[in-house]
This record gives sequence, C-alpha cells and structure tokens, in this order.
Amino acid sequence: MSETGVPPTWTIGAILKWATDDFRGRGIEQPRLDAEVLLAFALHATRVQLIVDSQRPLVPDELARFRELVKRRRAREPVAYLLGEREFYGRAFRVDRRVLIPRPDTETLVEVGLARTATRSMSARVLDLCTGSGCIAISLALERPTTRVHAADIDAGALLVARANAHRLGAYRVSFSQGDLYEGLQAPFGEFDLIVSNPPYIPTGDLAGLAADVRAFEPTRALDGGDDGLDLLRRVIAGARALLSPGGALAVEVGAGEADAVAKLFAAGGYGDVTKSADYGKVDRVVHGVLK
Repeated sequence: MSETGVPPTWTIGAILKWATDDFRGRGIEQPRLDAEVLLAFALHATRVQLIVDSQRPLVPDELARFRELVKRRRAREPVAYLLGEREFYGRAFRVDRRVLIPRPDTETLVEVGLARTATRSMSARVLDLCTGSGCIAISLALERPTTRVHAADIDAGALLVARANAHRLGAYRVSFSQGDLYEGLQAPFGEFDLIVSNPPYIPTGDLAGLAADVRAFEPTRALDGGDDGLDLLRRVIAGARALLSPGGALAVEVGAGEADAVAKLFAAGGYGDVTKSADYGKVDRVVHGVLK
C-alpha cells in the first residue's frame, strides 16, 4: 500500500486505525465500523478477534485482500456488496448489484404482514411483489412454516438472487415467477390472504440527490417510483383487489412523507382499517389495510 503512504508491515490495530482515518477523511459516514467489518471479512475473523489480536502483523495475502476492499469502499461501493450479504430479520441474505440491499426499516413490513395474517397463520397464502433479494417473502415463510408464499419480480437477475437465498435458508415453500407486478398471477394462483410489496418509491427528481453508495451502485429500476414516487404504488394498490381473498390484507412500504397520500389511495380503492406503521426511526414506513 505504499502509494497511499501505508508502511509495508502493519499490525491489525495499526491498519485498522489507518483505514478508519482514511475513510473519515473521505467523508464515509461510519468509518470505524466500515473499517472493522471489512478487515474482519478480509481476515476471516470476528470483530472481537481484531481487538484480541490487535498486535498481530498481517501477512501479504491478508493485506492484499484488505487493500482491494478499501479501494472499493473508497469508491462508495456499499459494504453489503463487498461482503456479499446483509442481515435482515435475523438472517443473512446474499446480495449483489442485481438487488437492493435490505434495510432494517423494511422489517416493519414483515412485522405488519405477520400481524395481519395472525388469524390465518396455519394456512395463509401470501404474495410478495417486487421481491428483490427475497428477504420479505423468505422471512414471512420461515416465521410461519405453514404459510405458502409466492414472490414475483420483473427482473430475472433479482429472481436468481432470491431463489438462491430461499434455497440456502431452507424456505422451500416459497415459489417464484417473473413478471411486471401482477402479470401472469391470475390463474392458477387464486386468491391471497396477504399481498406485500416494497416497490420503487423514490421520486425520479430525487434520485440524483441520493447518497453515492445508493445512486451509483444499487439498481435504479428498483428505486425510481416516477414523478411523485407513487407510480408503482398506485398499480400495486389498484391491482390487489383482483387477487385478495375476502378480508385479505394489503401492506406496502412507502417513502418518507408518502404515507398520507398512499393511505388516501387505499381508502379510495375500497380498503378498510387503513393503518400507517412507523419504522425504527419513527417514520411512517408501511401503509396497510383490509379489502372490504
């Protein structure tokens, strides 16, 4: 790493401090955390081991692996893509640039889905639209092993990631299909007790202002929700009636500031018990209701 001013021999503690300072100087938001996570990954170690073994010198192969990760993080490639996985609802999901990185706030959608199907937990049928990595569909299926879940996405690459996650995590009751929202889902699928979706909801004009990590690396098609961010949400809400069972529930994730407008779409679409649920940051993140 001589071109960056790093001496040729470094201990774990020294290289960790150097990387933290380097990331901080480049405006990376969590410099110490990113440095620790990436170094632990490069060394096939835990973050605790970094502390315990802080005086151990790194060998050339370890330095080379870490150097490559540092270079990619400097370019703002998300840590989840560098590691190849992201934790969601207590499970590690594989991710790459074909899918959005699961966010903790989306766990709210899983919680809502579980609550809305509590009375049908032994036989619920669930549809997950815009499944991406499959994190929502797979989490619902694994939390309720008797629930049958079908996941759909327009992107073939995303479905490859989702299927691989389902296989690796043992979610064998999840099925998949490619299509634009409800395309091809009428027969033989029948009715669903719950439809969930985390569709694109960022207004087109806001995309340029997203963090570089998101703007440059995550798939634009999974982010762009049209002029007001609600294009896909309108279609999800309008199309759900044809596939929901009587008393079935619809739950969608929305962007910050969009919950009121989406709740009105629910009401106008004939849904009752329309509710807004907040995420971990106290932002109204999920709108849900029941088909009248």
